[in-house]
Amino acid sequence: MDARLTDLLRQFELERLEVNLFRGMSRDVGSPQVFGGQVLGQALMAAYETVEPRREVHSLHAYFLRRGDFNAPIVYDVDRARDGHSFYARRVVAIQHGQQIFNMSASFQASEPGLDHQVPMPQVPPPEQLADSGRPPRELLEQLPEKLQRLFGTQQSFEFRMVEPVDYLHPQKLPPWQHIWMRAVGPLPDDERLHRCLLAYVSDYNLLSTSLRPHGATFLAGGLATASIDHAMWFHRPPRVDQWLLYSVDSPNASGARGFTRGTLHTRDGTLIASTAQEGLIRISKPPG
Repeated sequence: MDARLTDLLRQFELERLEVNLFRGMSRDVGSPQVFGGQVLGQALMAAYETVEPRREVHSLHAYFLRRGDFNAPIVYDVDRARDGHSFYARRVVAIQHGQQIFNMSASFQASEPGLDHQVPMPQVPPPEQLADSGRPPRELLEQLPEKLQRLFGTQQSFEFRMVEPVDYLHPQKLPPWQHIWMRAVGPLPDDERLHRCLLAYVSDYNLLSTSLRPHGATFLAGGLATASIDHAMWFHRPPRVDQWLLYSVDSPNASGARGFTRGTLHTRDGTLIASTAQEGLIRISKPPG
């Protein structure tokens, strides 16, 4: 297995401290706090550890309360809210330094047949026709502070190819939507709960940035304070994150120093596997110009 994926999977090997208490470790990827997708994915894995086999997560709703410290472990406290015949409900609180940094509610369901329909996948070029967009161009990277250079210089465990790339050197006002192909950098084990946790992890990429596009702003330009506030996700069909997925994201609204975004995830053959929604902080930290 690719070393980058091996390191990623270690983050999802939680230590059981008690029956409903788990501990996870973080990685310093150059950002000022723990990546939100990591906390989301680890919290979902902690919930899975308390659920019987053959029950899969179908929805989750989470709030990011405080910045996570990547120098300290995160403790996940799972509340077994309900064990039903078909549905299980869990509440997870993530704790660092004696304070809640995150909480999540998740629902799990035993597989059963039912009505079936979905919206079609947007028509976009295939990933083979697009350039790798996992990092900004070298000429911009050299102009960034050392911390950001380290952030983008870190070897990523997922690759991304944007259908509508951003010109980081000369950002323009763009429509409030984007499409991104993404997949893990190598094959992963055939473990459905792992793929669902990793899908939660990677779903935190490219959401909030979509709400910046109509304003010609980027995370690299400075002058903005941004952070995820909440994250919701619905799992429709079994995912494989080591195969290409199209993430289609739009931002219907930004107001009150918050941006709202929605996303859908399709496989290459057009199967809709998940939907997301997120609201995030977008605060102007210094006047433009």
